[in-house]
Amino acid sequence: MKRARSLGPTIQSKPDFCPTCDGRRIIKRGLRKNCFRRLQIYSCKDCGGYFVSLVGLKGVKYPPRVIARTLCLYNLGHTQEEAARRIATEHRITVPRRTISHWISGYRPITTFHRLRNVSVRAFGGRMLKERTLEHQQTYEYKVHLSKLALTAGAVPPDVAAKVKNYLLSVFGDFPDDFFRDDPTANPDRQARSVPDRQARSVPDANLSTNPVQSAEPVAMRSSKSHFEILPLVRTEKQNLANDLAALGLLLAGKNRERHPAVQDFMLANDSCTVACEVPVYLTAQEIAYYKSRGFFLTLPESSKPITGHIDVVQVRNGLIHLLDYKPNARQIDPVNQLVVYALAFASRTRLPLKVFKCAWFDEKDYFEFFPLHAVKAKSAQASA
Repeated sequence: MKRARSLGPTIQSKPDFCPTCDGRRIIKRGLRKNCFRRLQIYSCKDCGGYFVSLVGLKGVKYPPRVIARTLCLYNLGHTQEEAARRIATEHRITVPRRTISHWISGYRPITTFHRLRNVSVRAFGGRMLKERTLEHQQTYEYKVHLSKLALTAGAVPPDVAAKVKNYLLSVFGDFPDDFFRDDPTANPDRQARSVPDRQARSVPDANLSTNPVQSAEPVAMRSSKSHFEILPLVRTEKQNLANDLAALGLLLAGKNRERHPAVQDFMLANDSCTVACEVPVYLTAQEIAYYKSRGFFLTLPESSKPITGHIDVVQVRNGLIHLLDYKPNARQIDPVNQLVVYALAFASRTRLPLKVFKCAWFDEKDYFEFFPLHAVKAKSAQASA
């Protein structure tokens, strides 16, 4: 069946199928140069057609990175004229206002923040983001979208929204940063983030071993044998707007190590549900003991140090708090353990029941989600969790 052309991400990468006949036998057929860049041309052996790898707006001659950056500027409160001036300064490319308007309209199905932009600009102007640099062994750029955070009461119950808001804003105040600095073995995602291309983040970072000899070996931190036992659960595969947002966000990444912040920044600026990124969380031994006393199935080893981590993306939608982790090559990994620890930690920090959380990992192609409660609580006892 012939696939319709998407108005979505304009990524110049080898396509999986021919946009004309859906054929899979794709080969390269030279380059085409326009006034700003070179485009790879592909040929389909099934229908004999030629096409470029841009699957977005027709006739796009500007670098995709410029398009993604322009969308971010506009949805962060800048006018189209201001966005054009910033693009001219940053990229030395003059983009007509009419072209910017065309991009905004064409990508509106993906950049859903447009529904909230007018009220957000009136309330916050161009100061929608609040940021803090966290020196937690590695450097993390913690960011909160103030406008979307103020509107969370419409997506979840007001008491849930208030607790989430209070915790996210508390990170800017008297936050226990020492938990993330004192003991490298207590921060299971520190070593993963130190890998230059961040490929190590595709492996679950919730290794909870407290053996200093074992944790000194990066291989042990990345081994699948470090997983703790969980209950059987259903991992649901689906297509989500996060896939398209990630694809557009990746356009902002010049290097592999920039992929995570690029995806996070694009989602925070353009998605209507993403309220924060790089959210620091920790889970103490007392909290683990409390969960066990309430009948949770937790096989985490005892440790005097809190278990820490940083959640890539926090979304508020459909009555639930969604904890998302961007994982390159998401289909090839299973970071359920890492996400379960994140959910337990975030629930402890916000004093919310685990049943209001949903976890997912994704890349630009795949999206997998599950309920963390199902991993640690038998179905017969989930009503009280």
